Amino acid sequence: MYHDKKVEDILKELGTRKEGLTEKEASNKLKLCGLNEIKQAKKISPFRIFVEQFHSIVIYILIAALAISIFLGETVDAIAIGVIVVANAIIGFIQEYRAEKSIEALKKLAGLKATVIRDGEEKDIDSKLLVPGDIIRLDTGDKVPADSRIFELINLQTQEAALTGESLPVKKEIRVLDSKAVLAERANMVFSGTIIADGKGKAIVTGTGMKSQIGKIAKMIEEVEPELTPLQKQMNTLGRWLGTVTLIVAIIVFVSGVLKGGSVHEFFLVAVSLAVAAIPEGLPAVVTVGLAIGVKRMVKKNALIRKLPSVETLGSTTVICTDKTGTLTKNEMTIKKIYANNKIIDVSGSGYERKGGFFYKKREINPKEFQLLLNIGVLNNDASLDKENNVVGDPTEAALIISAAKAGISKENMQKKFSRKDEIPFTSERKIMTTIHQINGQNMAYVKGAPEVVLSLCKSVYEDGRIKLLTDKKRKEILETNKHFADNALRVLGFAYKNVMDKSRAEKNLVFVGLQGMMDPPRMEVKEAIRKCKKAGIRVVVITGDNEATARAVAHAVGIDGDVINGKELVDMKESVFEKKVEEIAIYARVNPEHKNKIVAALKKKGHIVAMTGDGVNDAPALKRADIGISMGITGTDVAKEASDMILTDDNFSSIVNAVEEGRGTYGNIRKYFAYLISGNIGEVLIVFLAITFGWSIPMTATQILLINLVTDGLPAVALSADSFEPNAMKRKPRNQKDHIHKGMKAFLVYYPAALTIVALSVFYYFNFVKGNLLQAQTATFLTVAMFELYQAFACRSTIYPAFRVGLFKNKWLILAVGASFMLVATTIFVPSFGKFLDMVPLSVGEFMVIALLSSSGAIIIEVSKYFKTRNEEIHY
Repeated sequence: MYHDKKVEDILKELGTRKEGLTEKEASNKLKLCGLNEIKQAKKISPFRIFVEQFHSIVIYILIAALAISIFLGETVDAIAIGVIVVANAIIGFIQEYRAEKSIEALKKLAGLKATVIRDGEEKDIDSKLLVPGDIIRLDTGDKVPADSRIFELINLQTQEAALTGESLPVKKEIRVLDSKAVLAERANMVFSGTIIADGKGKAIVTGTGMKSQIGKIAKMIEEVEPELTPLQKQMNTLGRWLGTVTLIVAIIVFVSGVLKGGSVHEFFLVAVSLAVAAIPEGLPAVVTVGLAIGVKRMVKKNALIRKLPSVETLGSTTVICTDKTGTLTKNEMTIKKIYANNKIIDVSGSGYERKGGFFYKKREINPKEFQLLLNIGVLNNDASLDKENNVVGDPTEAALIISAAKAGISKENMQKKFSRKDEIPFTSERKIMTTIHQINGQNMAYVKGAPEVVLSLCKSVYEDGRIKLLTDKKRKEILETNKHFADNALRVLGFAYKNVMDKSRAEKNLVFVGLQGMMDPPRMEVKEAIRKCKKAGIRVVVITGDNEATARAVAHAVGIDGDVINGKELVDMKESVFEKKVEEIAIYARVNPEHKNKIVAALKKKGHIVAMTGDGVNDAPALKRADIGISMGITGTDVAKEASDMILTDDNFSSIVNAVEEGRGTYGNIRKYFAYLISGNIGEVLIVFLAITFGWSIPMTATQILLINLVTDGLPAVALSADSFEPNAMKRKPRNQKDHIHKGMKAFLVYYPAALTIVALSVFYYFNFVKGNLLQAQTATFLTVAMFELYQAFACRSTIYPAFRVGLFKNKWLILAVGASFMLVATTIFVPSFGKFLDMVPLSVGEFMVIALLSSSGAIIIEVSKYFKTRNEEIHY
């Protein structure tokens, strides 16, 4: 840190002088310190992304089943399992091909030219060749090439929103600062990647490459290890559970069969078929497809998902940590209050739109009453706006241009008519700026600046077209108005004028004209979005680099209430104390990037699923650490975008709420086909296990089991992934991340498998022991399981409400999938030339119809159970 040291001490410490280093000294330092660039520790290749798609316990089990099938010569089974595994990997790879490029984006941000003084001469060099101790020159519009300590300046201001979150240009100074000053308050420093908004200066380079603030952020991003989402964790837990249970049951069946005198080869095949029955081959692919569909849906709602599992994470979000500048607000300074003619006037309109009016006591008034105030604002002004409303210069001055435009005053016309003859520039010490214009044949000095400074230079006041003596009472009244504006988070400027003959006396005995108070206004749609968040049980927390008053005012304006804390208080607070208070704090002001990480970590420790929004470089580490990082697509830096999981393409906070709803809906659909696939597999395992335990023959062959899992299960499951969402999604609290995906599914995972097992074993018993035909018994059992599953597909249109309440036949894709699956099942039974390849034999039409009728019992049990649980609930979409 160099903000707390004298310039002379820094020069001595870095072995340099104000005339700069020599080329030889710089070369030696470059060898010692390295290039001024962001180092990339590791690069994620497309091949690695593809390989990571196989990193799942369920996939491991499928690969093991594939190997066993190949070993046993079960070609059809091996091909089917292989296709599922590879298809799942390809889908995931395509969606995640956008590799994480956070460090590359930082390199792009930092790469530029620098004007440096070496050997006593100014030179333009590649900024990566800068070293600590170099003397650099800074001019308006430059991008700062390295962290540096200022030692010479003229009206120097920097735009640091991307780094600190401060929405206004920061006025720089030279004096030594407190060692505890947070990043946003280090006014004697300039930081790599920020922009010189105004003025010029010289500075000593103090931090390059990974030692700069951007470098530290890059290191923080690198150090954040990505965590598994709740769904990924549950799928891994499910995989371990399935693997363990399958292995135990398979071993029991194999050992018991061999001990009873059966052949080792025969019962090894039995054990493998049981393993095939236990593993839901289609689940990984269907989950991936479901998430991919969620991604497509979100794109239509201006939310671009960079990683598939983030879709599900959104649905369980409990806290959204949002930056203020550009996220809750428009990042466009706007005049909201005017004080003139002894009146406080409200100004309507938001941002740089020229639409708006002036109101006193809720009645619109003619701006000609205070035209002089508006004229001073546009003439004493160095900013401009281009055709796209982009600000060139200070946003504060841009706000003055817009307030005048609302009164029909054009800065361009005024400048042509009353051109500037002379000026006295603004400095941080003077806190005022004066311009001189010839108006109606007279030289007029127009002054603007800090209200208390402007007022101290005034002897008169302009009210209702007349000049009056500025009394102590009036002075006090103006200062109280200024305080009132400031207390409401407005940045206030005072305005005055004087008829002058001599520039040296332009700032003495002025006539006070009025005040203009401005702020970066909240986005219009944010308040409603936050109201929806509250209704959905999601807490919104503001984390900003701005001061407490501004942060509090904006937060309260959009409906965010709670305690306020600043960065210094956060640093001084013990970890244990902070963890207790974190639930009560809603607004964090004057924070650094490391503070954001601390906040996110504390919330996660409390069990929250944390979403972090942001658009600046300073947000990147926290975006990476949060359960889901959300960056802004328009105003967001490349660094923030590449560190995030989701990008808002319209920078609209309300799009987050839409994305949360999509996330909840997508997770609800995943629950639908989870219930569909797992319930059937539980039944299949019970059927095979109990049949073997009873000493019966295998009730279904491995080929039949795989056909059920891949076709009669797989097609309807994919159709369910495109199903409409569960009703009342945004009226329920976020689900607890510790809740298992099967919570509330007793009807699907207990009652249904029990009914399936009883009916299927009864059918097998009849055909095998009464009719004495094992092949027909296996075919009939296959038909029973397949029909149970097809009926259940419609029951799975909702895991909460009866299907008839949400629309039994509303999903046309489900109807087509069930129809196609049914036709395939019927073909295998009634077309012997086809069925023989799949271990099938014909059944009579009567037998087929009786089995089809009995098989509806499972879906009926599920529907009755759901009806009694939710019969008193209203359904809202």
